[in-house]
Amino acid sequence: MRTNKTALVLGATGGIGGGIAAALDRHGWTVRALVRDPANAAAKGGRLSGWIAGDAMSQADVISAASGVDAIVHAVNPPGYRDWHRLVLPMMANTLAAAKAAGGARVVLPGTIYNFDPARITVIDATTPQAPRTRKGAIRVQLERLLEEAAPAVPSLIVRAGDFFGPGVRSSWFAQSLVKPAQPVQRLLNPATGPGHSWAYLPDLAEAIVRLMEAGDRLDALERVQFEGYCDTSGTGMVDAVRRAVGRNIPERRFPWWLMRLLAPFGGFPREVVEIESYWRHPVRFDNSRLVALIGAEPRTSLDTAVATSLSALGCLDRPATAPTPWAI
Repeated sequence: MRTNKTALVLGATGGIGGGIAAALDRHGWTVRALVRDPANAAAKGGRLSGWIAGDAMSQADVISAASGVDAIVHAVNPPGYRDWHRLVLPMMANTLAAAKAAGGARVVLPGTIYNFDPARITVIDATTPQAPRTRKGAIRVQLERLLEEAAPAVPSLIVRAGDFFGPGVRSSWFAQSLVKPAQPVQRLLNPATGPGHSWAYLPDLAEAIVRLMEAGDRLDALERVQFEGYCDTSGTGMVDAVRRAVGRNIPERRFPWWLMRLLAPFGGFPREVVEIESYWRHPVRFDNSRLVALIGAEPRTSLDTAVATSLSALGCLDRPATAPTPWAI
């Protein structure tokens, strides 16, 4: 078992990567973060100090930064998601090469629901067949296949979860559709068309990932676990929580899926969101039994606290949220 507790985080300036980096730091890990502009990242990075200049698209940079680490957190995406479909697999190949050069460091991949067809399944666990409906989902399947092929020489941990929300998460349905950052909440644009959508509060998810990383030899060489998070069984639970946080009855509008379908043939944002409409239409729950077997009860902040903290971080409340998540202090 590797015990140095040193991790390289790729994507530490993003929401999920930054959340995991902060959680690793709280747990006493030595954290390195590969970024293009260390000075700018350090100015925004809080207590994290191990910024290294480099590019995740450069295999040499990643191998150098990963020397001697126990784990590599692969939470990186191309800037602005440009050419995501073309660059994401080479980036993973670089990470795997660096993990192998480091003597078999474990690769940690935050996973998504896009590997699966929500019209055919209602519960996702490690054995659920992957049958993606989207281009993103097909690439996600290929990402996991690369990890399968690399094991056991390079072990990996895949943690699947629902839509992220929380402090530091701005590229999300919560921050870009449901509410508008830096503005008081005047209306709610709800993308849900039915019950059963799953959400993942970032501080809870990051805490769970680090606890899993510390499970050591109890992890399989290729470990796939599911983070249950908050499953909105009514389809109105999230918007109701926003109303409680704001303290008044905010009007709700439905996301204009019909308009997105009309504009999808022209490409761009409408085409991208139409591809994932089914994930808002069909209920799917993540089975976290394997996660619980490894680390005990899933970290779980109350929905009201999570939503109020998220809104406060986005600048959508006229007062700071109280009662922070215990492990986020």
